[in-house]
Amino acid sequence: MTASHVKFVLDFSNIPTVMHVLKAFLASLSSKAYWKDILWSMIRISVAFTIGTIVGIAVGVSVGYSTILRAIISPYLEILRPIPAIAWVPMAILMWPSTEESIIFITFLGAVFPIALNTWDGVRRVPYELIKAARSLGAKKTSVLFNVVIPYAIPNITVGMALGMGGAWFALLAGEMISGRFGIGYFTWESYELIQYGNIIVGMVTIGILSAVSTKLIYVMKQIVVPWAE
Repeated sequence: MTASHVKFVLDFSNIPTVMHVLKAFLASLSSKAYWKDILWSMIRISVAFTIGTIVGIAVGVSVGYSTILRAIISPYLEILRPIPAIAWVPMAILMWPSTEESIIFITFLGAVFPIALNTWDGVRRVPYELIKAARSLGAKKTSVLFNVVIPYAIPNITVGMALGMGGAWFALLAGEMISGRFGIGYFTWESYELIQYGNIIVGMVTIGILSAVSTKLIYVMKQIVVPWAE
């Protein structure tokens, strides 16, 4: 359809052909700028996702295990959760001193809520009998948390991390397109502005590959940590 410039409902006249995309991809592989953009995106996603995982698990465990903390924190979760990360872009630019920190903050927001909510659900699903058995054997509340509750919730936590990784990539690319100077999102948007349509597809495919590999690593980690959950 792209080769014959089909235009029926969707306009394929400007969409690059497969050969055009392949040539653009091979050219990108030999370009230092392309690999530099990938490196910048990986650094940002690593920092933001790590912070999002720590905060998300801490919040999820808190609201799932403590009635008092649930009453305090859950209303804020329900209010902030539906706000798309991209809607935070103007505020992030105003709040943070540099665009780099604002992009990481936006990416963090894309990751933290799925992780927090799935952790909360995992903690909530822990059978009360397990907790009661541990307490009857003399385990303190802290010991029950770290030896019963969190291990039981790990499958849910990893699902939240996988969803959070997808959300983080979405938020990262939005931030890079709007306010970034480097990164694969910036690479894709710059290609559009420079009318390099083949590179747009290259950027999209690269994003898909990086996101898929990142998510797969989470499930590999799950198999190592909790092999019995498979």
